[in-house]
Amino acid sequence: MPPESPHLWVALPALGESELIPRLFKCISEQTYLNFTVVVCVNQPENWQQNHVKQYYCADNAKTLQFLNDFSAFKLVVMDFSSIGKGLSDKQSGVGWARKLVMDEINQRAKDDDLMISIDADTTFSESYFDSIVKIFKRYPESIALSVPYYHPLTDNPDLNRAMLRYEIYMRYYAINLWRIDSPYAYTALGSAIALPVKSYRKVSGISPVKSGEDFYFLQKLVKSGKLLCYNPEKVYPATRLSDRVGFGTGPALIKGIKGEWDSYPIYHPSFFNEIETGCKMFPMLFQNNEVTPMTAFLEDIFKEKDIWNPLRKNAGSQKQFIRSCYQKVDGLRVLQFLKSRQKSVEISDEEVFLEWASLYENGLKEICPTDLSFTDTSIEKLNEIRNTLVDIEGAYQKQYLFLDITKI
Repeated sequence: MPPESPHLWVALPALGESELIPRLFKCISEQTYLNFTVVVCVNQPENWQQNHVKQYYCADNAKTLQFLNDFSAFKLVVMDFSSIGKGLSDKQSGVGWARKLVMDEINQRAKDDDLMISIDADTTFSESYFDSIVKIFKRYPESIALSVPYYHPLTDNPDLNRAMLRYEIYMRYYAINLWRIDSPYAYTALGSAIALPVKSYRKVSGISPVKSGEDFYFLQKLVKSGKLLCYNPEKVYPATRLSDRVGFGTGPALIKGIKGEWDSYPIYHPSFFNEIETGCKMFPMLFQNNEVTPMTAFLEDIFKEKDIWNPLRKNAGSQKQFIRSCYQKVDGLRVLQFLKSRQKSVEISDEEVFLEWASLYENGLKEICPTDLSFTDTSIEKLNEIRNTLVDIEGAYQKQYLFLDITKI
């Protein structure tokens, strides 16, 4: 290994993953890039030891610890927050805390120019994945972090496949529309698909330990602080599976989706993205005077302020600084909240919204969509074709623009 090759630190939280970790470690063992250490945080709340409903996870974590203790194929650091007397407090429970604990451990051990890769136990990738991370940061050293492209493989369960395709169509539709309006928050947050230099972790004071959604807020912190790279020729492949171990995210979405409950994951009408675009394009005018934007009423309500812009104006030394402050305030969370608030006025189905968007903005997609598109009844093969077309559209944006970057605005 050349001396200039950075050390990779792989951050892995694990709860109830004894069946999947051997598969993941096989992927890691096959990597062509060898200068790495895996840090695993096996965790669960301490009070689960006395909870008969949760004791399954405690027993499973014990199996994971045994596997890790016997493993010697590559450098490994094991953090035991699972054994009796070592579990987490209620306040520290959840994947957000586990991810923070393992990333903070790496932060204590690593050098500024080392790289950190966040993964999950249910994820696979090619033998070139680690090497691709090193190469992409070497090519784009100005990047604060990388949001890695992803793809959920299908299973032998048709109902699960349908739910996953519906969910992934939702995620890609959302990201593509944010790319379309040039939003700096067009990332998709997956804890298994983030990489960054250790110095970036230090720059943003680490990851916030929310119980779930920590990946979303972490990427939001990063993009507010630098250039978030969104392109990599390699992908990660998270498993398509049901999971209730986090409050929201892919696993809980699939549990709801398999029951036909999609209210939390609507296909937002494209006109609402256009309203965000219009509002953001008004930021330069707002530096001079207050104007009513499509988002003004929502922002006044969400922030409980009557004058959103004047405090930003007073603290800005220039129009450019003011515009950046606007994007900092109207961030990825506010964008999502605005879309949810506006979606309440939609009276047509998700499928009709999707087809309307395809006809307006993605004619190539419209050509493959059946006019009677139904996320419930359209064949899985056709839904997968639609998903794969969205992968290509999103990938084209990622490759063309490379970065999500507030500083360029």
